[in-house]
Amino acid sequence: MTPTRRAFLTGGAALAALPAAARPPLATLRIATPMSPPRWAVLQRELLAANAAACEAYYAKYVTSDNELLAFPRWGANDGPDDAAEFTNDWFVLHALGGSDRLKILGQKFWEGHLRQYSRVRTREAPIARLGMYHREFPVQMDWQHNAEGLTSFNVMGLSDPRDPALALRTRRFADLYTGADRSVNNYDARHRMMRSLLNGSRGPMLRAATPLDWAGDPFDARPFHLEHGEDSFAEFLAHYAEYTDVVGDNPLNLQATTLGLNAFALGLGERFSRWSLDYLDAWAERMQANGGIIPSKIGPDGKIAADWWGGTYGWNFSPVVPQTGKRENRNRVPRSITAFYNALLLTGDRNYVRLWSRQNAIINAASKSIDGRLSAPSMYGPEGWWGWKPGPYRTNGFEIWYATQSPADRAAAGDHPWLDFLEGRNPGYAETALEGDLKRVADRVAARLADTTNPGTRLADWTLDINPASAMALIQTMTGGLHIARPPWSPTSPPQGGVPLHCRLRYFDPALRRAGVPADVAALVHSLGDTATEVTLVNLGPAPRTVVVQGGAFAEHRIDAVTIDGIKHAVGARDFTVRLEPGTGTRLALAMSRYANRPSLAFPWDR
Repeated sequence: MTPTRRAFLTGGAALAALPAAARPPLATLRIATPMSPPRWAVLQRELLAANAAACEAYYAKYVTSDNELLAFPRWGANDGPDDAAEFTNDWFVLHALGGSDRLKILGQKFWEGHLRQYSRVRTREAPIARLGMYHREFPVQMDWQHNAEGLTSFNVMGLSDPRDPALALRTRRFADLYTGADRSVNNYDARHRMMRSLLNGSRGPMLRAATPLDWAGDPFDARPFHLEHGEDSFAEFLAHYAEYTDVVGDNPLNLQATTLGLNAFALGLGERFSRWSLDYLDAWAERMQANGGIIPSKIGPDGKIAADWWGGTYGWNFSPVVPQTGKRENRNRVPRSITAFYNALLLTGDRNYVRLWSRQNAIINAASKSIDGRLSAPSMYGPEGWWGWKPGPYRTNGFEIWYATQSPADRAAAGDHPWLDFLEGRNPGYAETALEGDLKRVADRVAARLADTTNPGTRLADWTLDINPASAMALIQTMTGGLHIARPPWSPTSPPQGGVPLHCRLRYFDPALRRAGVPADVAALVHSLGDTATEVTLVNLGPAPRTVVVQGGAFAEHRIDAVTIDGIKHAVGARDFTVRLEPGTGTRLALAMSRYANRPSLAFPWDR
């Protein structure tokens, strides 16, 4: 039985159902309690400034005056356009937290420049990209591990500029490559509610067995380059993909396309994008339950679960040979599809979508067995059943599951993490430690840039990814109480992945400058997260008063029912409230919240 979709006719109580103009005005809450500058607050402001300066210098070294990447451009899953697009990962998130406007400006310029660059560059031998690696500004044909990685910046641009007409135009166009509305491609089979191939894009699906050339791109002399995946030659590039042939039919990685539907809906582009995202996701939820609670990794062209449901490239049984070592490496990427179930949670408020993953993890853990005296859980499945044993319980995606459900059982299954210790009162110094760690990360990457002697003829598109100084994880955790899934390792059990929306408890806006993020001199620290409660400290370090809007969730999906300040409880009953911080003041706020009570919107508070 698929999760019941939640009706939002009264979601967020009567207030959320009314147009913004009809809501009773909420008075700005004033904070005038003196507070000495906390160390964490000073570090937050330092980290925002350090990120901006380092990103500007990084851009100057690796980008042309036409805003194109200074690298040897290639097609392929190793070092193709998706890696070029990742050049500005986390810049838009940093801007949305309160970082410099230059982060948004440069991020937008680079996006435009790389689109021109990879639309122009063509392959000679790899068939699909002979007319350009991008067509209509989207990858011509690739899997959704790499498509999603290439959309990491694009999928969060709406946090900073939801009224950008180019963003709306592209989001609609990209989503319609998959909804079926764009008849020039046939990626989606509406009858069977499935994607027709693992490899898909702006030139449609691949409906034959894939070849190594399809994945690796054109032959080239690899000797001048550092090859990030460990190969020594183009021959090893091809060998890397020798077993990546099984692509026809649907694959759970394709579910990541629903993020385009989520964003299209949240940008106000129409209800149909929500309907499509949920219809496609529900088809997978039905397959998951029909398969005994395990999401299958291979769906046949007829829309039915394949007899070898564990098969397919990147599936439960996918363990290709690494050419450099001759050994097999497990590359089961199925867990990355959890992001689509989070998308459904945002669109419906129904936590049962994420509970499907909790049940799947429980089934996997029930298959555990003792190996060398230690209980070990499987991570793979094939013709002989479960395999890929690892010591301890299976915890993949455990933190994401708990973050959504907030259930005690899911918290226990998630395991330990220093940030969770902080939220639960056992690690009071975590905020300072994490922020100092990210300041060091910025400095280390600045040093890597200064030491880098490569030139455009000796570096591939993925070379700069480990030099990009943008460091947002500590800020996301401490300021918003949010997840940063894109950066490895955000947790010891969660696979890093690209293209994921921001999931957080709180967001902030500057009404004076009409932009996203905390105003200058303001810092915020989320101390605790509960199912219906959040505690946060707001502080103004500067000599001037500052006004900040506090919003529930990245998409205003959480309703803030009340806020208690200095012992006084104020009814809110809305997506957000406004606080005026007098100079040198701060206090701890206790928020009563109804999570996932509102339909997602990227509109700024004053535009709703």
